[in-house]
Amino acid sequence: MGWFVVLPDHASAAPVGAALRARSVQEISHSSGRPWLLGHWDGAPPAVGAAGATRIAVLGDHALTEDRLTAAAARIRTLADLDHWAARLPGSFHLVASVDGRIRVQGNVTGFRPVFHARAHDTHLAGDRADVLAALTGAAIDERRLAPRLLNSSALHPVTARPVWRGVDSVPGGHCLVIDARGHGRTVRHWTPPEPVLPMAEGAAALREALRDAVAARVGGRELVSCDLGGLDSTSVCCLAAAGPARVVAYTADTRDPMGSDADWARRTVAALGGVEHHVIAGDDVPLVYDGLADADDLFDEPCPAVVHRTGWLVVPRAAADRGSHLHLTGFGGDELLAGSPAHLHTLLRRHPGVAWQRVRGFAAQRPWSYREAVRQLRDTSTYGAWLARVADGLTAAPPAENTPTLDWGMPPRMPPWATPDAVAAVREAVRDAAATARPLAATRGQHVELEAMRCTSRMVRQLAQMAGRFGLDLAAPYYDDRVIEAGMAVRAQDRVTPWAYKPLITEAMRGVVPEESLARHTKDEGSYDVETGLRDHRAGLLALCEDSRLARLGLIDAHALRAVCERPLPPSLQFDALYQTVACEVWLRTLETAAVPS
Repeated sequence: MGWFVVLPDHASAAPVGAALRARSVQEISHSSGRPWLLGHWDGAPPAVGAAGATRIAVLGDHALTEDRLTAAAARIRTLADLDHWAARLPGSFHLVASVDGRIRVQGNVTGFRPVFHARAHDTHLAGDRADVLAALTGAAIDERRLAPRLLNSSALHPVTARPVWRGVDSVPGGHCLVIDARGHGRTVRHWTPPEPVLPMAEGAAALREALRDAVAARVGGRELVSCDLGGLDSTSVCCLAAAGPARVVAYTADTRDPMGSDADWARRTVAALGGVEHHVIAGDDVPLVYDGLADADDLFDEPCPAVVHRTGWLVVPRAAADRGSHLHLTGFGGDELLAGSPAHLHTLLRRHPGVAWQRVRGFAAQRPWSYREAVRQLRDTSTYGAWLARVADGLTAAPPAENTPTLDWGMPPRMPPWATPDAVAAVREAVRDAAATARPLAATRGQHVELEAMRCTSRMVRQLAQMAGRFGLDLAAPYYDDRVIEAGMAVRAQDRVTPWAYKPLITEAMRGVVPEESLARHTKDEGSYDVETGLRDHRAGLLALCEDSRLARLGLIDAHALRAVCERPLPPSLQFDALYQTVACEVWLRTLETAAVPS
């Protein structure tokens, strides 16, 4: 598994550099000759350009060459000069620069390419894995940071975004880490969400171009690539790839749900495209949720909720790798970016009240919503901090009713009933502390909710990419690219948030790319059909996790209460996500006991 660490151009970093060099890592040096970028590269090494005392390295999915980076390095005089240049680049990558002894490290907006930082020997270190930095600094797990991972949702900025290791922190999305010549670091904002002002026609054209560039940045120069082919988001990516020179092999995982329709729509798309090799994996051949928990051995730097469906999810990547693919394109991120959060109606009401009330009535009838609660949320003007304070007060309350509108800063998460009082108190304290200073990810509720959803799920997709990497397969998620996100979020809310059309922005953007028949789809397979069956069939594996529970050792859960829940079907008041999060934490803690940190 790949990883990297960035060291400042300062003598104080020498002990860390020596420790890493002792592990036979790969290395790129500062112009001074001191170690700068050290690690193990998965696949292609970093693309590096150098001119004088300036170095630029790019790691990830991009189309940059050494010549282009060298030309860029020759124009850079300060770290701030990178803003305009980097803001035009398609793809998904880490950007690391060294300019006259000063360092800049940045990932992407969603956190799919995260940046972590810590201090050691009185100097700042940066890297793309929190556990590597923890190993270098001797940091242990912080139980108080782990406790919020038991919440039934990871979407609680900034509480659930903090690394679970003491002394290790993450760089917020849209920010970069700047380390000065003395080795002291600070975070600097370089990105803000675009104003949603573009009309549909203009915005759709911009999204089409951004998504096409994102796919091309990955597919260029390859003879064969594989793609997911299921819902409209993955279908759009697959069709863009099929328009290029590479041979495209598409995979559709069918479902046991008799109402599932992904496979039927995929076959229609392939028939209309022509030239795409298509494989449908029967639903009975896809393992259920909770299968193989005892065999999970992926070493992540934080708990991964996707571990509950690990064996089922790996069916497609394993098949693609066996077919000879080294790049697999997915539609992850499309839902969060393109579905259009109803929370936008809170702002729309104040700018275009007639349109907003029309949409509110439509959503209220369709979902259905409590109309009284919808009006209350629309009238509420509480700050994000005030909303967090209410979340802290309600951690153990009954979950929101199914007809609760989604017009607030988010859906308030809950602690599971098996969490100990100490765990609840730790999370409540963390949320209240955050409420005092936290700022939302964007000025409006709609953009905040969408960015929070992207950041929450992209962290899991990053871990899925690590799983796929074990087969020599790069997992690509173009919807998480900064340029694609900007294009989607720049479109007016009244054009892309509606109860009467399914993802209208991507539908309009893909006209002439996706077969017209496929654009007519307005459904999505959602996968809950198999969850109860998985719980029943793999109950023994869940109960085994209750024995000598590592979470119980840390005082975070009552293992007897968890066992009582796992012995029978989940009650309607308990969401599946609550159990997913706890299983993810328990499996992760057990994996740490047997696996070695990558460094």
